[in-house]
Amino acid sequence: MSLADMINDGLKTAMKNKEKDKLAALRAVKSELLLQATSGGGAISEAEEMKILTKLHKQRRESAALYKEQGREDLAQEEEFQAAVIEEYLPEQLSEAEIEAKVSEIIAATGAEGMKDMGKVMGQANAAMAGKADGSLVAKIVKSKLG
Repeated sequence: MSLADMINDGLKTAMKNKEKDKLAALRAVKSELLLQATSGGGAISEAEEMKILTKLHKQRRESAALYKEQGREDLAQEEEFQAAVIEEYLPEQLSEAEIEAKVSEIIAATGAEGMKDMGKVMGQANAAMAGKADGSLVAKIVKSKLG
């Protein structure tokens, strides 16, 4: 089942159960997927779908952090809820230890020796762990291993 089908099923279920917050989150995801499909000239790949979902999830988490900083707990809770809904459709995230192991494999495979090879390692790491790991965490681990 494609991501679009899963989102549509989730929308139907949220409508039937009268879950307004979940419905809003899923509509935002569907809207972004449709926007990308129409601007790109057709269907989008699974990798692109995961990128979009990851981006939306990250935006929600960052917004929630900002709202908390500003003392707007009500808005922060809404953003956290939407992030949790989006997270249901993301693949299971890798643990830090799993990311470190994967980065070590990539470094060994590419023969990277220092920070000058970071771009090469990051390119392969991002491709291998797309949607499964936070990019900033991957970059931090790559820097620590190469630096």
